[in-house]
Amino acid sequence: MGGDFAPKEVVAGAILARKEHGLEVALVGDRTAIEAELAQLGEAPGSIEVVHASEAIGMDEHPAQAVRAKKDASINVAMDMVKRGVAGAFVSAGSTGACMASALMTLGRIPGIERPALGTIAPFTDTGILVLDVGANADVKPSYMVQFAQMGAVYAERVLGIRNPRVALLNIGGEETKGNELVQEVFARLQKTDINFVGNIEGGEVHKDKADVIVTDGFTGNVAVKVTEGVADFIFRELRKALTSKQHYKLAAMVLRPAFLQMRDRMDPGTYGGVPLLGVNGVVLIAHGASDARAIKNTLHRAHDMASSGMLDSIRSALGRK
Repeated sequence: MGGDFAPKEVVAGAILARKEHGLEVALVGDRTAIEAELAQLGEAPGSIEVVHASEAIGMDEHPAQAVRAKKDASINVAMDMVKRGVAGAFVSAGSTGACMASALMTLGRIPGIERPALGTIAPFTDTGILVLDVGANADVKPSYMVQFAQMGAVYAERVLGIRNPRVALLNIGGEETKGNELVQEVFARLQKTDINFVGNIEGGEVHKDKADVIVTDGFTGNVAVKVTEGVADFIFRELRKALTSKQHYKLAAMVLRPAFLQMRDRMDPGTYGGVPLLGVNGVVLIAHGASDARAIKNTLHRAHDMASSGMLDSIRSALGRK
């Protein structure tokens, strides 16, 4: 029931995930509304499992308070399915804060993990670059960021298929002595881990394929991602404006349209699915609120990959407290 275009696009995305990837999906929310969308999309009754939830959490509600007050909210019901082992992964395009609160209250953290982290895929390489944290922790300690790096390395290896992934620390300079006290302390600690730490990386080098995982605090990461998305949107708008300004530009644009569409597809966050919440005791992905059916389908596909990759067991083994 979460997202700007729910439940229509969420239902359509679930259908695509089943048809294109053979995934078994349960849709959690208002049964009447979901079944109406299924019928409108030509799905036979019972073709996709529907789990009724009598409540939903709005984007304008206080996340933690709403999660506690609305026990039968679709986010809580779906998260409980993961806890009970009925589902292998949780996906929602609803409130990020509510998803995080429900995950922490229902699934809990992996023993030994101090704070969970949100990761996103930056589309600068064929596999994509994992950036974390991008919003779960505005204030951090050095130990948190070291664990972000370790969890990110496991995710890159298990889910993205990168052997011995390169891990870098986002900083204002490449030298070891650059940055504030927090970043310098994290740098020193990462040097002592067994991950493939390649040092600092500046914001202007993120796209140059120098790392597979980039670690930062949630405040900086969130700002960096949103600035990047804004710049990409600006470039595409200006390009569209320029290409439609003169007739001969329009003709050239028609010829180059497949290339432009390919570029747009690569830059679209929906291509890479939702952002993983790493460190909680279950597979949780949070899709963009503006996700369409294609983005939901890709998020469900990524959730399946995460659930079947052994990622959780690897994080428990590498970082968890016995």
